[in-house]
Amino acid sequence: MLLGTWNLENLYRPGGEFGPKDEAAFDAKLAALAAALRELDPALLGVQEVGEPEALRDLAGRLDGDWHVALSEHPDARGIRVGFLSRTPLEVLHDTKEFPAKLLPVQADDTGATVSEAGRGFLAVETRTRAGLIRVAVAHLKSKLLSYPGERFHPRDEGERARYGAYALHRRSAEATALRALADVLLAGDGRERDVAVLGDLNDEVQAATTQILLGPPGSEIGTPGFEAKDRGDRARLWNVAPLIPAEQRFSRVNSGRRELIDHILCSHRLIHRVTGAGTGTGTGTGTGTGTGTGTGPGVPRAASPELPSVGADPQERRNAAGSDHAPVWVRVGD
Repeated sequence: MLLGTWNLENLYRPGGEFGPKDEAAFDAKLAALAAALRELDPALLGVQEVGEPEALRDLAGRLDGDWHVALSEHPDARGIRVGFLSRTPLEVLHDTKEFPAKLLPVQADDTGATVSEAGRGFLAVETRTRAGLIRVAVAHLKSKLLSYPGERFHPRDEGERARYGAYALHRRSAEATALRALADVLLAGDGRERDVAVLGDLNDEVQAATTQILLGPPGSEIGTPGFEAKDRGDRARLWNVAPLIPAEQRFSRVNSGRRELIDHILCSHRLIHRVTGAGTGTGTGTGTGTGTGTGTGPGVPRAASPELPSVGADPQERRNAAGSDHAPVWVRVGD
């Protein structure tokens, strides 16, 4: 089974405020996304930046075979939300954006306004694949690409940049804490017996404090002797698959010329020990063209790195771009 996550970059139908300006640009975007998905051939894919449910269904209609769609009912102010594309039926377990109890609201801007919930909902589903029953949560945490009052993408001065960077970091930290609370619910006290994954666009890299919040008890990192040694912390831990991704592929976005891995897949104890490969882009070496979602190859990534554009501070610059500015991140799980 191939499990993945992909930020589809402003997936709207044409003619609105944020999506492609015309049908031709929308068609080119869908064509590029569909071609990548046919090559990737996932069984279950978490998606982000779905601006309109109809647009995701348009994309599913271009893929081979039957697909099941689940979307969060908690979009942000631009209408973007998270969801899933799946080869197997999905049961929605949770769709929430609430901060956990005892976590106070955080400051959001210079006026002193605060937020007490995530900007976009977290969606958790359960499905039965060839690899067995799995619970998966998808999220899209607060962006590092800053915006300022008056719909500006550039600050008036460095003081404003610093303040709004802090506001974004506070929000992302609170959202990561809320996502970890949802992970605890899915793990239900024993990740050694349950296949659980938390995935999505976390908008920060592997060692960032916000990403680390999601891991749970320290220890047993991939590549250390403790990884194979069982302990009580395994019940609650999540493992980021990033160390399993070949070094030349270990990025999912290019920001101002700098490669970043900001899209992540984290696995429970039982699931991480069944992972047989991980990568970014579509170079799985396993696409069959049959639409089975299982693949027939060895699951060894190709050497090529994802081909991605370099993005800047203004997301509107790519309004009519085909494809996505993110690469998919994936893991292959043994049956």
